[in-house]
Amino acid sequence: MTDADLALFQSFILQRTGIVLTPEKRYLVETRLDPVMRKMQLPSLAAIAVKLRAGDRVVETAVIDAMTTNETLFFRDKQPFDQFRNVILPKLIAAKRSAGRIRIWCAACSTGQEPYSLSMILDDMRTQMAGIEVEILATDISEKVIEAAKNGVYTQFEVQRGLPIQYLIKYFSQQETRRKINPLMGDRIQFKQLNLLQPFRALGSFDVIFCRNVLIYFGEGTKKDVLARMHDQLTPEGFLLLGGAETVLGLSTDLAPHRSERSLYVRRTSVDAHVLPSLRPRQSA
Repeated sequence: MTDADLALFQSFILQRTGIVLTPEKRYLVETRLDPVMRKMQLPSLAAIAVKLRAGDRVVETAVIDAMTTNETLFFRDKQPFDQFRNVILPKLIAAKRSAGRIRIWCAACSTGQEPYSLSMILDDMRTQMAGIEVEILATDISEKVIEAAKNGVYTQFEVQRGLPIQYLIKYFSQQETRRKINPLMGDRIQFKQLNLLQPFRALGSFDVIFCRNVLIYFGEGTKKDVLARMHDQLTPEGFLLLGGAETVLGLSTDLAPHRSERSLYVRRTSVDAHVLPSLRPRQSA
């Protein structure tokens, strides 16, 4: 792969997905695009570059799918799901009892393990949730993984990664060598293709936003932009969950860490916010 072709791939991925591919990621680009080259029976990565320059939509989609990270598993990292069950839901149940509705957004949902994990927790807590309708919007930039998420069919390896055995028995059926999640777990989930770089105000407001292990791939300007727009989508008592290596500090003046929970963020005006003294808004004279 020539330097010119690498620069093209870097520019294309940055423009379309916000992902920053530094020069040392050359090997990653080559590794990810090699299967695309073989599947399309192209002679070289240079041939992919030629088709990108020509605006070939099929190749564009294939390159985006190859270069976006779709690593996920059920109940990934465990802590955010414990927070959802023990911290977020009790607060929202009390706040939303009269409205009768809670809205959740899983941004960059990949093949669906995150929203299905939330749906299983909600089913577990259906007694406490009585009278409250829950909607989950699950989005991803890749149409391919969205279709896989809608199908809800997983390999034995995938269901063994993070999924408690009692949930496997309760919510999955055997399909030859694979497992299919109970369709009822998908009834409250809407899967939708969405690029976070594009406007998403039309999605409406959310009480919970999961945007985990996404910002780490963006440049600083893109991080600030996405966080600002997600803040605008949060209800006053809403919660934002980020990945363990992600933060809003230095990126947003409107969001603040939760006063007691790691990787959980709220509006700076929320009673649950932990506002550092140096970050408090200045009082007018």
